[in-house]
Amino acid sequence: MAKKNVAIVGATGIAGQQIIVALENHPWYEISVLAASERSAGKKYRDAITDASGARKWFCKEQPSERTLDLQVQDASKLDPNAAGVDLVFTAVESDVAKVIEPQYAKDVPVISTASAFRYEKDVPILVPGVNTEQAKLIEAQKKNRGWNGFIAPVPNCTTTGLVMTLKPIADAFGIESLIVTTMQGISGAGRSPGVIALDIVDNIIPFISKEEEKVQIETKKIFGSFNGDSITDASFAVSATCTRACVIEGHTESAFVSCGRPVEVDDVKKAMREFAPKDILALPSAPKRLITVHEDPYRPQPRLDRDADGGMTTSVGRIRKDNVLKNGVKYLLVSHNTVMGAGKGAVFVAEALQKLYGYI
Repeated sequence: MAKKNVAIVGATGIAGQQIIVALENHPWYEISVLAASERSAGKKYRDAITDASGARKWFCKEQPSERTLDLQVQDASKLDPNAAGVDLVFTAVESDVAKVIEPQYAKDVPVISTASAFRYEKDVPILVPGVNTEQAKLIEAQKKNRGWNGFIAPVPNCTTTGLVMTLKPIADAFGIESLIVTTMQGISGAGRSPGVIALDIVDNIIPFISKEEEKVQIETKKIFGSFNGDSITDASFAVSATCTRACVIEGHTESAFVSCGRPVEVDDVKKAMREFAPKDILALPSAPKRLITVHEDPYRPQPRLDRDADGGMTTSVGRIRKDNVLKNGVKYLLVSHNTVMGAGKGAVFVAEALQKLYGYI
């Protein structure tokens, strides 16, 4: 199978760099175009991520290849996928920028986005492989409604990703009546936004992340909604989220309280999570060995120990217990890698599912 040529837009940022890492030596995709803001355009990528002092502003542990470093960065606002010979675009830009440029690309080619710009549109699915991949069929309505040859398929907010992964086997086995979640999120999810600079975050927890709680609540209900062919009806269960920023570089830790649709035992929840293994999803190149890793050690999961498990693509769960307040309640903690599964490699995972399972790429 010939590799598809892909463009990465927002290639100089953290999520863009994680997409680069996920695509280096990928069996299906070849990085052919890197694009960013006008100030980086025209530079070789190695120069675009190097400051005046010579320091390379590279976030990931893995290093980019020499081939990637030698690519010339294009102006994202002027990128023409057809002229560039691109089959697929990954975008990792701020929402206001995504709102403008993603439709320009989607007229011609598929766009896999880490931005929130189109997540809440009626004809746009928010996809998590293994959780709601069947909602990918909404892409057909999107293309028809908008007259596009391509489409926009966003991944969820990074906080939502690990949460819905753990909720899926619970929903399938026991049903969900309500959900309460409190998050302790890694600072990489905010880039260099207020509240995460050293003097703010060290020795501290920031109790507010703008618009984060709304995203988790809306996206979770949409992801678990019912698909009727041309739209999605949100799930009926209530979701309440409190989102905080903790002094951890990578990895989102979340404490979830779930009211199930019927009585539930702890061992049954563990069994459902451990057996959650859709074969078609786990066969994809970016898939982990298991979508959920369940720990018995009461001191796990921890972001420092568990965020990189299975290449940062598994969701680690521990402290599964009954809850004595919620009806048929169960509670647990999870750790999910916010810039790998929750952004860069997670976006590649979505592309693989859309290509292999539905032929949309």
